[in-house]
Amino acid sequence: MQPILTVNLTTGEIGEFAIPEDWQRDFLGGASLAARILYDALTPELDPLSPEAPLLLLNGPLSGTSGPTVGRFVICAKSPATHLWGESNIGGFWGPELRKTGYDGVLVTGRSEKPVYLSVLDGGPELRPANHLWGLDTYASQDQIVTDLDQGKVRVVTIGPAGESGIPYALILCDHGRVAGRTGMGAVMGSKNLKAIAVKGKARPPLARPDAYKQLRSAANRDLAADNMTSVLRSMGTAATADYFDYLGEMPKQYFSRGVMEGTENITGATVTETILSGVSACHACVVACGRVVTLEDEQERKGPEYETLVGFGPNLGLSDAAVATRLGELCDRYGMDTISASGTIGLAFQLFADGVIAEADTGGLRLEWGDAAVVEELIHLIVRREGFGAKLAEGSRALEQCYGLDGAAVQVNGLEVAYHDPRAASGMALVYATSPRGACHNQSDYFMVDIGGAEETLGIEFFDRHAGAEKAANVARHQNWRTLFNSLVMCIFGNVPPQRVLALINAACGYDLSLDEMLAVGERGWNLKRAINNRLGLTRANDKLPKALLKTLPDGGSEGYQIDLAPMLEAYYRARGWDLESGYPSREKLQALGLDWVAADLWPEN
Repeated sequence: MQPILTVNLTTGEIGEFAIPEDWQRDFLGGASLAARILYDALTPELDPLSPEAPLLLLNGPLSGTSGPTVGRFVICAKSPATHLWGESNIGGFWGPELRKTGYDGVLVTGRSEKPVYLSVLDGGPELRPANHLWGLDTYASQDQIVTDLDQGKVRVVTIGPAGESGIPYALILCDHGRVAGRTGMGAVMGSKNLKAIAVKGKARPPLARPDAYKQLRSAANRDLAADNMTSVLRSMGTAATADYFDYLGEMPKQYFSRGVMEGTENITGATVTETILSGVSACHACVVACGRVVTLEDEQERKGPEYETLVGFGPNLGLSDAAVATRLGELCDRYGMDTISASGTIGLAFQLFADGVIAEADTGGLRLEWGDAAVVEELIHLIVRREGFGAKLAEGSRALEQCYGLDGAAVQVNGLEVAYHDPRAASGMALVYATSPRGACHNQSDYFMVDIGGAEETLGIEFFDRHAGAEKAANVARHQNWRTLFNSLVMCIFGNVPPQRVLALINAACGYDLSLDEMLAVGERGWNLKRAINNRLGLTRANDKLPKALLKTLPDGGSEGYQIDLAPMLEAYYRARGWDLESGYPSREKLQALGLDWVAADLWPEN
């Protein structure tokens, strides 16, 4: 790993941080290494939107090497949405381009007196005025910076108006709508008056064994290009399995309250492909190309919706038009706002209106009726402006629930809105949502794919019935470790790369001789470190729960009558993890076994 560029926006001081070699070996890179770097700074007293709060953009050891699905990087901080560990994973071309500048990360602290953006070009890093960029949407901001710098293909990560106004689910965007969507990293960036970071370089990514890596990379990409899952994703995008998820009851309808809804056959990857698809897009050197390019009635090409946006602005709100979901998703992207949290918060508002908890007097005269796309669009505008009822929605679903004195109505865990994979259809997701270090996240473990047959026996990840209970707890933990490793590399979860090949790529790139078990231990170490960070921030076993809405049974659909019994699943999970059953902390013995003795001393101080 190359040095991290450090920038103090208060003083304007720019420097470098060399990552210790033992940190690199223990955590590899990406989110786990970010957790190690940020550990000391993430205290309970830290306001995530204060000048003192750090924001870290970080590559992994495979980022930008043209390996299989590794054109990615992570953005980490204390989350303004959850006040816990904040982490978001993003593709495109920015991370690989940063590596070409000779840096593998950017660590930002402080707050600029006036809006600025950071450029990291051949001449070195420089802070530049951004007054003319403040208020621009994410696409316009990128275009303007590229024009201003006039150096060809400069890559830009930027925030939009949502990040500028501190909305706790604001995102950071680069390239053709690639986003770090979850946990509010855009709000942290906006709080620093930092509009964007532009990068362009010429250096080659460092590799310990370049010849061996080149051969492994080429073979991995050839096999990945021929993989059946790759073919499906390239043809129909991330919504390729939407119709099957609908059949299973995994696709939420009307804010997780219904099992069946008319029109869901239009909310699929096949429908997008057959009606509005005009092209595909890919991240750096990716052979999968799951990104959608669509053309609507205005004849303009734009980013197409992936599964979460398609469902969030589809059946979740009683809508069933892929073109409508596209427009609403693009509006959120331009404003710089996470589509899952935005549509989830609006979904709660619609549910409260349907239940009679709120009325037109609360919403400024808007009738929040399922299926009304015009009202949804108006609410998005109101959220970004923090105007009227939008000011309440701008704080997220947990805050909205609290505003009306409710408990459990918001479908969220620890302040993060649940992704659109209903755990009543895939019970493994109940544990994933309850224990994820960043709240109700589907990318810390996409266990819903295991629940429909995506086992990985070489890692001991077996197949259990999708409605199985405590017997699958250890399996879930092992899968979380596997995906934590992906978030360290940083590798996309859509790359169906066999574990032995991932291991060979790591060893060739880093010059290591890790075994399969040692590789998995890197993931387990990262998972436990993030858990420990959250424990220090106040999280206990009491936080590991699901909202009441998800504990109800549905009267119809693919998960009809099934009720999640979370308590025995959690107990089995803690035992499998080696966590203390009472507090939910990783035990002293587990932390020491993972080489985290310094963390054990913090969580379990000697009396």
